[in-house]
Amino acid sequence: MALDPQSFRDHLVSIYQSMVDQAVRGPVNAATPLASRPGLDNTKVLAATQVAALTAAGKAVPDAAPGAIPQVAWDCARLGMSILRAHVQGDPAQVAQLEGTFDFAQCSPNWLQTVEQYFDYFGPDGKRATIPYIRAATVGPVSLPLLAGATVALLADWGTGTDTAVDLLKEVAQHNPDVVIHLGDIYYSGTADECEANFTRIVNSVLQRDQKDIPVYTLAGNHDMYSGGAGYYGLIETLNPSPWTQPASFFCLRNDDWQFIAMDTGLHDYDPLTVKDVLTYLEQDEEDWITDRIREFNGKTILLSHHQFFSAFSQIGPAAPDGGLTPYNPRLEQSYQRFSSAAKQPIAAWFWGHEHALTVYDPYLGLTRGRCIGHGAVPVFDTADASAPLSSVHNPPTLKTVTLGTTDHIFMHGFTIIKLGPGGTATAEYYEDRDGSTPMYTETF
Repeated sequence: MALDPQSFRDHLVSIYQSMVDQAVRGPVNAATPLASRPGLDNTKVLAATQVAALTAAGKAVPDAAPGAIPQVAWDCARLGMSILRAHVQGDPAQVAQLEGTFDFAQCSPNWLQTVEQYFDYFGPDGKRATIPYIRAATVGPVSLPLLAGATVALLADWGTGTDTAVDLLKEVAQHNPDVVIHLGDIYYSGTADECEANFTRIVNSVLQRDQKDIPVYTLAGNHDMYSGGAGYYGLIETLNPSPWTQPASFFCLRNDDWQFIAMDTGLHDYDPLTVKDVLTYLEQDEEDWITDRIREFNGKTILLSHHQFFSAFSQIGPAAPDGGLTPYNPRLEQSYQRFSSAAKQPIAAWFWGHEHALTVYDPYLGLTRGRCIGHGAVPVFDTADASAPLSSVHNPPTLKTVTLGTTDHIFMHGFTIIKLGPGGTATAEYYEDRDGSTPMYTETF
């Protein structure tokens, strides 16, 4: 299995990575393998990943190829980034000069054309394109149908288009889910090409959706929004037929006893200058809409988002003068307190992704069950830093002892199955991708 390239929380770099993938992979058609995203065994992708890492770190990209990377592959990657940046900066003279410095036919037949195409994912000011966010007034006071006794599969940070992602979904399919919900991030920047190649084709094929009515929903992650939601909003509009069509980047699935409410935390997380201290939040009318759905409902509520409510492992918001970190997002905490006050029964759980890990927290900030399940398909190496809480976090949430295994020094990937039972009961089962048949942890709501 090819090692997956690193991803970055920077919309310019992520769009660049999407551009490289499309140029290397070529057009997606019926003959394209499901796991079609090129890996680091491709020298152009390897070169582009190193260019992306240098750019994201604010470092200069040298002319000479490092290590064993062929010079031609390095030139393609380096000049592709330079031309994209020159376009974004509105410097046509620099674009022309760069295009004249190298024979792009050596890269791939459509390399320069792809570079030009991907400039369209930026706005006129060189920043991210405007997101076609759908307002609460457009959605209206609606909920989507959820079967009584449904089996609901949850995945997060899964849209990589790799063998890992395909194999994990096959394990999910063994549980015969009635609904599949992805908590966001189709890599690298959620372009239309990536949404088709890394998401739609895979879920349709693996879940045999031409033969089974299995609604599939997906939340807005930060990577989905790096292209301005160009692929995401077309995806949710066409992913399910009526009455399961996803109305917006936030939604409510409901039966008499349970409702799943999905929030859009990806809309306000895109600025590479605020990667570490971003405090994402909900639009006010969206928060109002969610509050209304909770207030009107007599059953139990499970919240879903891409971003974390709190964390013992990641920086959330700017550091204090002494370097200390707040373990929660105060803006989402305000939203949660409003939701909790409106609920007729305590909020049962909140599931999120974003951090590429499985973390099962003890009760914190009034939430009984905070669960990070972002270990869908992005590789994370088993290092001391990856498995240890940040020492600089003040009063962090504590954890239950639920530890992922490893394979070749990479943490296992996984998913969660929620089984809704009679009388408002529910069971959550957490699986690793060993065989997907035996849960590593189970809890009852």
